[in-house]
Amino acid sequence: MSKKVFTNHLSEPLNGATTARIEINAGTGNLMVGGLADGEPVLAKGELEYLEKQNPPIWSVETINGQASLTLKADGARQSGLRLPWQACNGETNWRIELNPAVASDLTAHSGGGNVKLDLSGMAVTRVVADTGGGNLEVILPDRMTNLNLTAQTGAGNVTIRVPDGVAARIHARTGWGKVITDPRFIKLDDNTFQSAEFDGAADKVEIAAHSGAGNVSVIAR
Repeated sequence: MSKKVFTNHLSEPLNGATTARIEINAGTGNLMVGGLADGEPVLAKGELEYLEKQNPPIWSVETINGQASLTLKADGARQSGLRLPWQACNGETNWRIELNPAVASDLTAHSGGGNVKLDLSGMAVTRVVADTGGGNLEVILPDRMTNLNLTAQTGAGNVTIRVPDGVAARIHARTGWGKVITDPRFIKLDDNTFQSAEFDGAADKVEIAAHSGAGNVSVIAR
């Protein structure tokens, strides 16, 4: 029997925020985060699905002196059924969230087992932590950044990081059963470390820590 899916609509006003700390916990569902495309004066908007036997998602926001703190959290109910440890999991629900690209954001994104995709192109981000218990994880980085730190990990799926050509990177990549795949412009320093030749003097650069328990880890150009 199919489960009924309901949707909560998120819309939080900007309220003068110029920086933000954003924490998203999508439960065991899929999570997609991107930037607002229409210039609305909001901090975040989106659609948050939940199942009929779950409580609706909850969120809170506080803005003090231009610094916003936004937390979104799904009900703690877990998916039913057996998931083998080497299988990436597709969540039963989908969260689609759009963030204000002009707000410099410290972003934490979590799913207990769904797929996670962060399209940060055109956004201002200062730190990114993304993880999922068993799904695939994809992060598309912006064209401009200063000393960005990115941590991305999954228990069983693939990790894909897309780095713009004009951005230098230092990459620490590990996988249990899969392969590490990097763009040829990243020089291999040791078994787990790769780096752009111009990294130390680059204006736009990112430090990446990426890990998968069973899938591939790919850091490629976009």
